[in-house]
Amino acid sequence: MRRKQEPRGGSRQRDRNALSGPAAMAVEGGMKCVKFLLYVLLLAFCACAVGLIAIGVAVQVVLKQAITHETTAGSLLPVVIIAVGAFLFLVAFVGCCGACKENYCLMITFAVFLSLIMLVEVAVAIAGYVFRDQVKSEFNKSFRQQMENYLKDNKTATILDKLQKENNCCGASNYTDWESIPGMGKDRVPDSCCVNITAGCGNNFKESTIHTQGCLETITTWLRKNVLLVAAAALGIAFVEVLGVIFSCCLVKSIRSGYEVM
Repeated sequence: MRRKQEPRGGSRQRDRNALSGPAAMAVEGGMKCVKFLLYVLLLAFCACAVGLIAIGVAVQVVLKQAITHETTAGSLLPVVIIAVGAFLFLVAFVGCCGACKENYCLMITFAVFLSLIMLVEVAVAIAGYVFRDQVKSEFNKSFRQQMENYLKDNKTATILDKLQKENNCCGASNYTDWESIPGMGKDRVPDSCCVNITAGCGNNFKESTIHTQGCLETITTWLRKNVLLVAAAALGIAFVEVLGVIFSCCLVKSIRSGYEVM
């Protein structure tokens, strides 16, 4: 009997399918894992974005209480931090949509924007280090200016009283700064300087009954401690962002190659 002739290239195609089948399944399984990890990282990005916004708002509130409304490089840093946090949240949303729909353009956009955010964060970190002394100088100048208006403006008095009360401090450098303020004198400080605040407790005070440390040192110490926390958080965020760029590039390569990723 004559053996039925196979179509030309048929056996070659079967061999190719046999060889490519397990490899394709392995690649597809690997991309499923990458996609899952990318979803986890996107959740981490959202958490980091909320954290950056919270940090920016907290620093902005402190600086707004202590520094006048003049626009300076130091006072703009919290605004930049808030903007980066909001943008990171938006980028995470784009990445989530791109990973869910396996959209090539969205994933490329996600990877590019995430890289830009990393560069901005590095720039903000450098700017924060460069302008750290300027922020301290601005606070000192602004606080002393507000002290001059303490008895003239009720709004200013409310701001200073709240600042001194919440930070357990008195004056800019120390409580003796109030001696040079017209209407205060050596035997009087605001009631907000007292350890136990009562009406008139700042009149004829004793050092043991008031906070003697200045607000400049107190606020500077608070900022220094929080800068360390921000630096540690920034390192963690940067590591997560690098992983996000790597995973998104892997997913883009898979989409471009035509593999079906579930």
